[in-house]
Amino acid sequence: MPAMTDQEIWEFLSEGTRTAHIGTVRADGRPHVKPVWFVPEGRPGAFQLVFTTSAESVKGRTLRRDRRITASVDDPAPPYSFVIVEGAAQVSEEVDEVRAAATRIGGRYMGAARAEEFGARNGVPGELLVRVIPAQVIAERAVSA
Repeated sequence: MPAMTDQEIWEFLSEGTRTAHIGTVRADGRPHVKPVWFVPEGRPGAFQLVFTTSAESVKGRTLRRDRRITASVDDPAPPYSFVIVEGAAQVSEEVDEVRAAATRIGGRYMGAARAEEFGARNGVPGELLVRVIPAQVIAERAVSA
């Protein structure tokens, strides 16, 4: 299984509409995993994964208490590849920031024509902007080759 370069990781995270499976730790220690739409921000080798969530969701409540987070993104088609990002979450309730991120995310997953609609629906009070700040990245390509 060859490891990905920083450029390959960036391209993998930017391609198409893959989801990230976000792992957090509940107050009682149980894991919580949920798929989310996301966008990468930054540049190869110095990126963050950005998503939004309700402040009252399990993710939202958990991340305000415990910033530890893992994101797993995979390609479900042969020869299969994946990127796992472990790190800390930076959480913001600033509505303008949430709306801007939600608009970018909407453009990626819903298309440019619906980006503003998605941003307006999800960039409201009660939503959080989450940035996954990587501490460790594990990335493998062509795992079945």
